[in-house]
Amino acid sequence: MSQLDELDRQLIAAFDGKVVRKDLLHRIKKGTNVPTFVLEFLLARFCASDDQAEIDAGMEAVLATLQDNYVRPDEANAAQSKVATKGKHRFIDKVHVRFVEKEKRHWASLENFNSQRIAVGEKFYRDNDRLLEGGIWAEVTLAHNEVDEDNYAFYIEDLRPIQLSRFDFEQYAEGRKSFSRDQWLDAIMRSVGLEPSKLSQRVKFHFVARLASLVEPNYNYIELGPRGTGKSYFFSEFSPYATLISGGQATKATLFYNNARRKVGLVGYWDTVAFDEVGGIKVRDPDTIQIMKDFMANGRFSRGAEVIADASLSFVGNIDLSVSQVVHSTEYDLFQPLPPELDLAVMDRFAAYIPGWEMPKNSSEFLTSRYGFITDYLAEAFHYQFKHTNRYEEVSRQIRLGKDIEGRDEKGIKKTVAAFLKILHPDGAASEQDFAEYVEYAVECRRRVKEQMNKRKPDDEFARINLSYVTADGTEVVVFCPESKDALATQQPARRQLDKGNVAITTPSGDEPIRAHDAPPLQPISASSDESAPPRPDQSINRLKEQHFTILYGDSGHSYETIMGPYLQGAKEVTIEDPYIRMQHQIQNFVRFCETCLKPGSIKTINLISSYDDSTQLADISEKLEDLKQSLIEADVVLNISLNPNLHDREIRIDNGWHIKIGRGLDFYQKPSSWFEVGANDLTLRKCLETKVDIFHVA
Repeated sequence: MSQLDELDRQLIAAFDGKVVRKDLLHRIKKGTNVPTFVLEFLLARFCASDDQAEIDAGMEAVLATLQDNYVRPDEANAAQSKVATKGKHRFIDKVHVRFVEKEKRHWASLENFNSQRIAVGEKFYRDNDRLLEGGIWAEVTLAHNEVDEDNYAFYIEDLRPIQLSRFDFEQYAEGRKSFSRDQWLDAIMRSVGLEPSKLSQRVKFHFVARLASLVEPNYNYIELGPRGTGKSYFFSEFSPYATLISGGQATKATLFYNNARRKVGLVGYWDTVAFDEVGGIKVRDPDTIQIMKDFMANGRFSRGAEVIADASLSFVGNIDLSVSQVVHSTEYDLFQPLPPELDLAVMDRFAAYIPGWEMPKNSSEFLTSRYGFITDYLAEAFHYQFKHTNRYEEVSRQIRLGKDIEGRDEKGIKKTVAAFLKILHPDGAASEQDFAEYVEYAVECRRRVKEQMNKRKPDDEFARINLSYVTADGTEVVVFCPESKDALATQQPARRQLDKGNVAITTPSGDEPIRAHDAPPLQPISASSDESAPPRPDQSINRLKEQHFTILYGDSGHSYETIMGPYLQGAKEVTIEDPYIRMQHQIQNFVRFCETCLKPGSIKTINLISSYDDSTQLADISEKLEDLKQSLIEADVVLNISLNPNLHDREIRIDNGWHIKIGRGLDFYQKPSSWFEVGANDLTLRKCLETKVDIFHVA
């Protein structure tokens, strides 16, 4: 790095020991799968200095610490051996704790240590509850258990979360007074690793908006844009108080509340829950979306008991269509990548839509080599404000909004401005000019949401898109989105009406209707087939009917899902009577049956009634079924098991009235000649034994 510049000197003077050179991070980041806040935690310990000799010595210490304490996934066996031979060793890793109901105890695991049964004392997960929900990065000392009678080889002797032990917000706010607004904005940019001189003021505001959910409770926003712009970085790398989840994890048990466990989900433990690749969200249970709507609206929901939580929800994903084409299209909008489950009611709860297409691609060109806040220090400052400061009332007293601003518009705009004040003015009020800039940006981000909803809605529910604010001198300023300002298809979207079975589009000027199917197709910008948005599911469902058929010996193409999957739709409880859930392969078949029951997303209870004889190893069966029961609880499904030694018939009863009788029960597959042949794993390719199937409805 060249000589210190003015901002470097100011940061060192005002926040000595709490800033670090960001080029040091870039030097050690390569080759490690460790979040930025963890690496900078180590840099702060060894390299928080402006003396080059101390920095060089500190870098050696950091690299030695990583070499000795960070375990790569392919080194797990060596790490276990090190603990066994030395007796104990300290690691840097992400630690998870889970409760195993059948054993009535907690077990810990490290992501790269490859052991699921590490004993953990109650004080560790009591003091760090996020261990139970998503896990935390920590310095953890593992010791070897010498007691042969115990059923575990390792236990946690000490655990120290990688985060500041103390944070003084008053000192942080006082230090802010030494900086102008623009200097502080640049300090924030450098703290997240970016060189502000390479960014426009508008792009800097986009990055601040990305941080908004980390400082403002119940703040919900969306960002769609090209790949490689760092949309998910802040949630996986920047803050230990945010968690990033994939679309497949979007279940109400994971997110909100697990009724089977009577335990709140992720929103009760994290400041921000971010959905990565939002276009791939799969929601099988409609209740999840309804709970999400309630939570996004007011931070509370009810699932037997009312739950109140502060977590913000961030939705980030890719958009493969040309933004210019979309805004000029009568058929497409900028919410196009979203799955159909995220409907207008969800969209209306977004406070802001950040235009991800304006963000620069990740490149070393934009990285800074100068001083910025230690990431964990800034994350603590944001967490403190998330929990303890409220700027919403301050914004409400100062802001003046125009006549087209409606209820959710007002709330979203005010929360965006409040977040900007927390990030850029933690020490007090902003100037009138700065405040007006934040209001204008917030209005634009909310207008982008409303414009897309207005294009989708066939009536005028969201037609008031000319959102505005009033300046200090009384001038009303209507704010536009730059990408759509001159796009008639967005500013005055066509309204649709039925015409002889086809959709006709009536233009605002009353010209001749344009057929929807005449609209030119939009072309993706550049996306390979495997990355493109998934197709929308067919909304039509064939009417279910009774079936009576025979599966012949040697037939294939039959699985539990093909036979009974359609009849499980909307069901909440399934009862299966099958006397032969005893042997290994029969239990595996029952596991597959339970997996089929999970796919509709509505089933909450599975009842198994089975039988046994004198040769049945009940203890062995019980252990396997308890494992299954435990995993189903994680999916918010209760498995009830009862035994009837006189049971002989086989039947599946679904609480929607459908009954399914399979002559051989679940065990109608031939054993493969080899477990490495086709059909060993995919049951639709497995050859069957002959059996009759009867599916009928009982009123």
